[in-house]
Amino acid sequence: MPSKLSGISRYLTLWILLAMAGGIAIGAIFPEFATLLDTVTIEQVSLPLAIGLIWMMYPPLAGVKYEELSKMKQNGKALGVSIIQNWVIGPVLMFALAWIFLPDLPGYRMGLILIGIARCIAMVLVWNQLADGDNDLCAVLVAMNSLFQVALYSVLAYVFITVLSTWIGGIGGGAVVDISIWQVAKAVFVYLGLPFIGGFLTRTILLKRRGKDWYDNVFMRKLGPTALIGLLFTIIIMFSLKGEKIVDLPWDVFRISVPLLVYFIVMFAISFMMSHKLGFSYEQSTTLAFTAASNNFELAIAVAVAVFGIGSGQAFAAVVGPLIEVPVMLGLVHVARRISIVWYDIDGLPVKRRN
Repeated sequence: MPSKLSGISRYLTLWILLAMAGGIAIGAIFPEFATLLDTVTIEQVSLPLAIGLIWMMYPPLAGVKYEELSKMKQNGKALGVSIIQNWVIGPVLMFALAWIFLPDLPGYRMGLILIGIARCIAMVLVWNQLADGDNDLCAVLVAMNSLFQVALYSVLAYVFITVLSTWIGGIGGGAVVDISIWQVAKAVFVYLGLPFIGGFLTRTILLKRRGKDWYDNVFMRKLGPTALIGLLFTIIIMFSLKGEKIVDLPWDVFRISVPLLVYFIVMFAISFMMSHKLGFSYEQSTTLAFTAASNNFELAIAVAVAVFGIGSGQAFAAVVGPLIEVPVMLGLVHVARRISIVWYDIDGLPVKRRN
């Protein structure tokens, strides 16, 4: 069952709101800051953003019990459910919402579609940890989604943005999107590969040298909270990229925000109820729900900037993504912990299993 939130986690909502406000203020007061960040890149990947993401993801990945991942073979059912939630329901739902709410704004619509097909490989590690989900299962799902993204992102972008949108027609109905697998692979490697490798090596080496008790109860207790510092740093950088536009175009922000808000809530609800009905434990259901409801907006931003440019509507919509996702996911963390009391017994199993 969920444990109590630590002090820094308990007030994380406040810190994140302050980080968002700080990032927007920096972008609004110093609009040239975005251009400066754009010049400090490695293959279209912003170096400060990459540092923040690696910093944010490394501690949770260093805490994963890699030595026990062989047990995940028995969770084939959970992996199958996650594939359906992430690669069928999620992209289709976002595509539908983008067209329903933004039929007249093709740039923003494409940005939302890019978010919808970018499945979680980043912040879900933080949300899952805060909600006391299954960290080992989360690591497996993150790894699986990263591989799927390398193989499918460019294909899905072409299908949803070029083929299906052309069939629908309307304003900007279709667009040729040149997104190579190599572009996606580079972004995935920077945002996920480096911290994943670092976390694996850290745990493997230190467990042998210092033992499991020291690693889990001393090292990780000091390293773990720094992930939230990395999260705050990342939010400041991301929101500073479009701070001027967010202030100048509030109606556009609202138009983009509505389908995103609907998506996160509906996707979380569908995934959690599906997992509960299938008899998964609270930890597994929470992990499946956050994995399905979260999106890899870092990858969406990197691709939108690389393909359409940092000043494009696609990039603007991608940056608005975390403006909605961060506070909504924080709220859903508390919803999940409340659900654990109502839907699950003291062992974290669905209440229906008592019968």
